[in-house]
Amino acid sequence: MLQLSKLSVGNVLRDLSLTIKKEEFVLIVGDNGSGKTTLFNAISGYIKPTSGSIILDGEDVTDMPQHARAFAIANVFQDPKSGTIGNMTLRENLNIAYMRCSRRSFRLSNSRTRDDLYCEKLNALGMGLENRLDEKVRHLSGGQRQALSLIMSTISNSKLLLLDEVTAALDTKASKNILNIVHEITRREKKTCLMITHDISHAESWRDKLFVLKNGKLHNHINYCT
Repeated sequence: MLQLSKLSVGNVLRDLSLTIKKEEFVLIVGDNGSGKTTLFNAISGYIKPTSGSIILDGEDVTDMPQHARAFAIANVFQDPKSGTIGNMTLRENLNIAYMRCSRRSFRLSNSRTRDDLYCEKLNALGMGLENRLDEKVRHLSGGQRQALSLIMSTISNSKLLLLDEVTAALDTKASKNILNIVHEITRREKKTCLMITHDISHAESWRDKLFVLKNGKLHNHINYCT
């Protein structure tokens, strides 16, 4: 599904290799400055690797710009405001997500069909957001806004979901709720997921693989701790 081979980015990442299979949930733990965000930016296409390759679903995307791989890779960032537009309604934000990461035509589904899809996905959150499609996103709490970002990331048929410190801007209660939502969404939607965090307790109990990123290199967690 995703294969990184001897990936290097300047002096931040060095000869990093990683394979993630379809529907796997992989957790990468690292301190601030360890290169976690640089790794995500390289996979997403925001920065170009110095050397090495990035293979996604059998296709070499190493030199492919971010906009060209957006249909295949969905991102959820630390700050809930980064993935949503506060002055637009929930429906408008979801419409953008529907189009941004999709190759299908907007005209292929009418507004009722889209609303039904949005309500179905939002209903699974248990937050009542399915009843607030016409409300401005700026009125949501941080946890609700991050949950919306997660739903937006699953609207399209993206092949890979990247989660970048998704609870960093939330309080303890909201963080726990978001992590539970992440678990439910990724399993229900059968998403292949790579999540980075500085806290090893995040998703540790239900990840498929766990690595430590330190000094620009990935270490198997078990080997690293022994």
